[in-house]
Amino acid sequence: MTPRGPSENHSAAGEEDRGPIEIALVGDLTDNEGELTDRLLGIEPGGECSIYFDSPGGSPYCAMSLVSLLRLRDIRATAIVTGECSSAALWPFAACGRRLVTPYSVFLFHTMKWQSEEHIGIKEAAEWSRHFADLEREMDVLLCDLFGRSSELISEWIRTHRYVTGKEMAKAGLAELVPLEPLSCLAVRA
Repeated sequence: MTPRGPSENHSAAGEEDRGPIEIALVGDLTDNEGELTDRLLGIEPGGECSIYFDSPGGSPYCAMSLVSLLRLRDIRATAIVTGECSSAALWPFAACGRRLVTPYSVFLFHTMKWQSEEHIGIKEAAEWSRHFADLEREMDVLLCDLFGRSSELISEWIRTHRYVTGKEMAKAGLAELVPLEPLSCLAVRA
């Protein structure tokens, strides 16, 4: 399905609205950050979109940037997990007002992993380690806040590096379980 851009989304004289903008969040967030940011900035503040997720995650900073854009611009997003939504991709997923999953959707919750390909000194490494520990704590609290749930279950999933199914997400009240059949809420309006 080809995503519709802002100019194709708004009504022209005599034409009816064709529905919300559709965005594919596929692959590593970091590799697609520029395009994803551009697509979200193309939605008017207070506008709607559908975001299709199939991502193993990426940078926590990229995840925070996407969450910030969704929240600060008051974008009413519907998340649809078509495959995987793991690691850093969980934050923008949780920031969506409506979250749809199939029985085959998969989510990986885990503690943050730090890797550096740069040669850095011991003082910089120590500061990065301190910052990273703070960031991890803050992002775990934010994830629970975005989901609107207490941290007990989500913290357990993170601590145990748990793969969670779409059925489990729905049972926990974190998403709506939908079958693999056409969804009327996504149909293009004529």
